[in-house]
Amino acid sequence: MAETNRTPFDFAEGESELVSGFNVEYGAGGFALIFLAEYARILFMRLLFCIIFLGSDLYSFLFYVRLSLISFLFVWVRGTLPRFRYDKLMYLA
Repeated sequence: MAETNRTPFDFAEGESELVSGFNVEYGAGGFALIFLAEYARILFMRLLFCIIFLGSDLYSFLFYVRLSLISFLFVWVRGTLPRFRYDKLMYLA
């Protein structure tokens, strides 16, 4: 989950919260592409997690149930955990 740079682990945003970091530098098209790439990374990570760690194939109903549970886990962690400090993440790893 730390690889997706979402709220508990978003250190790029946490360093410069006053101006929203790298988002200020881009116009509408670049800004949209950055956010689409972030959400595509989240979708890819949950798919990869389900295939590698939960052992499913793409053609089963159970695979899509597991994808939904992992998506719920992403939303739940984002809503409940505070932002970590960088040294705490390094200690966790």
